[in-house]
Amino acid sequence: QVQLVESGGGLVQAGGSLRLSCAASGRTFSMYAMGWFRRAPGKEGEFVAAINWSGGGTYCADSVKGRFTISRDNAKNTMYLQMNSLKPEDTAVYYCTAVPPDPLQWGPDLATTLGSDSWGQGTQVTVSS
Repeated sequence: QVQLVESGGGLVQAGGSLRLSCAASGRTFSMYAMGWFRRAPGKEGEFVAAINWSGGGTYCADSVKGRFTISRDNAKNTMYLQMNSLKPEDTAVYYCTAVPPDPLQWGPDLATTLGSDSWGQGTQVTVSS
């Protein structure tokens, strides 16, 4: 079983950048499609981005498209989320987890479909205006 630890969050001004990391333990990380979710205070979880096992296929939600980039380094058992042009509405706790390998399932409903039981401790991102 893969264990995941998120890091890289922090406080940043609007327009700034952060890079989140998701470090995985275990030798099977490269077998999984992975994704990032976020939960803002008082809101439901939101699916942010996904990447297939090789890194050759990615998806970003419309709310972050053009600003966020998802990537992975299987040799380092790590996935990343580069966040640029941050907005106050990006403020949330960000979580990483495995996602279904079928890209057709990567969409706005995925957070509801998967639920949050597999989410770890997350990393807080706060964007000030």
